[in-house]
Amino acid sequence: MNRFTEKYCLSEYLKSKEQLRALVQYQSISNIHKYLFLVFIWLLNIGLAQGQTLNQYLEEAAENNPGLQASFKGYQASLEKTNQVSLESPQLNIGVFTRPMELLMGNQRAEASVMQMFPWFGMLRTQKDEATLMAEAKYEEFRQQRNVLLYQVKETYFQLQQLQNTIDITASNLEILRSLEQLAIIRYQGGSTSEAVSSVSSAVRRPTRGSQQGSGDDGMGMGGGGSSATSSGQSSGAASMNSMGSGGGSGKLTDVLRLQVQIKALESDLEQLEVDKRPLTVRFNQLLGRDKNEVVAIESQSESQKAKGWEVEMLEQILETNPMLLMLEKEGLAYQKQGEMAKLEGKPMFGLGLNYMVFSPRPEMGVPGGMGGMDYMPAGMGNNMIMPMATVSLPIYRKKYKAMEAESKLYWEANERQKEDLQRNLETEFETILVSIKDADRKIRLLQDQIELTEQTLELSVTSYATEGSSFEEILSIQRELLDFRLSLLNTKIEREIQLARLETLVGV
Repeated sequence: MNRFTEKYCLSEYLKSKEQLRALVQYQSISNIHKYLFLVFIWLLNIGLAQGQTLNQYLEEAAENNPGLQASFKGYQASLEKTNQVSLESPQLNIGVFTRPMELLMGNQRAEASVMQMFPWFGMLRTQKDEATLMAEAKYEEFRQQRNVLLYQVKETYFQLQQLQNTIDITASNLEILRSLEQLAIIRYQGGSTSEAVSSVSSAVRRPTRGSQQGSGDDGMGMGGGGSSATSSGQSSGAASMNSMGSGGGSGKLTDVLRLQVQIKALESDLEQLEVDKRPLTVRFNQLLGRDKNEVVAIESQSESQKAKGWEVEMLEQILETNPMLLMLEKEGLAYQKQGEMAKLEGKPMFGLGLNYMVFSPRPEMGVPGGMGGMDYMPAGMGNNMIMPMATVSLPIYRKKYKAMEAESKLYWEANERQKEDLQRNLETEFETILVSIKDADRKIRLLQDQIELTEQTLELSVTSYATEGSSFEEILSIQRELLDFRLSLLNTKIEREIQLARLETLVGV
């Protein structure tokens, strides 16, 4: 695939309307098909803040998705309508006499005529304009289907990203529980807890794997934390139970057992999360038009950045570039052209032609002067003759043409109401999405602060438990809160990305 720069692609897109009309006039439409398709594939990079891997997936989906290819073929077929606008085929009539027709100038043997009809002035140009507008409307329909496909790809990608990050957060939480387990065992045995406290603090502060690496190593591009965590947990639990002895410390054996119960539960959750990746991976590959078992590489989540005041600019852009709005606009113009065509069809049609008559010489008959000259016929010359002809149609039955004009006008009025309704729906949907994004921004800031404070609280509680033997229930409660906050932060960020993807779909760049 040829590589166009983003600036060149954008400038060419702005010229697409004029290019389409020019290509129709010069009948070179076929050369633009692949070009337009490639241009819009590369325009996917505009406004996207996701990683390069996602952009590559979007390009692959735009190239290979069967449904999108079918829509593009429909657009190509509509372009061929512009080449079907032409004059009516001329009529050729040939007649041969079984017996020569005796005429004064000779015996007529045969006759041939050709006639070409011409519509009223401007009819062909109006028909071509109407076909071009309908093709442009079909093109906007293709753009809309492309945007819907790309939104589905991004949504599924973010869901896979969310699932992988959930696995990472769960694995990180499992590591915290194992560190707490070691601390509880040491307290139960009466050993030194300083190293165990440091290990818990490191586990609490350590970032999840999703922020350290873009993809895992389980064959689907996502971390196989479930199986490794399970085997590690089993070996850790067995070693801990074998080393506890009689328990001469100040800790409780119930603290250790409760932690091991939670560890087992998280290990089971990790296994289930790994299983849940399969249907999402299959759907993602199907959207890309490739085998369902293909590897899917998921990057760590990246933050979307928008310049100040992007809300107003995006709303204006939606009302200018939304494919459905543009499609309705093109259809409305086409209905106006249909009204003009109805008026022109009510005008007369003209025809020009030639009639060619074939004669052969006729012999002399009778005797000059005999019977008063009544039975005498002189010999004919037999020269062939050419006769120019002209014809005109008389459209006197006006009811049909008036009904055609009224039909096109009603369709245009309905189109205007549809466009107005769509504009209002787009504005409403934009405001709804905007509220969701702002709410997500607020929740993200809140959750980040809550996570920071909860991490500090958990560290202090662990230190207090190690030195003073404070309630272990409090540690478990704080640890669960930390897990909930981290998962909520992840889900909120993913939801924000999905809502931004919805906005990009409305824009239809």
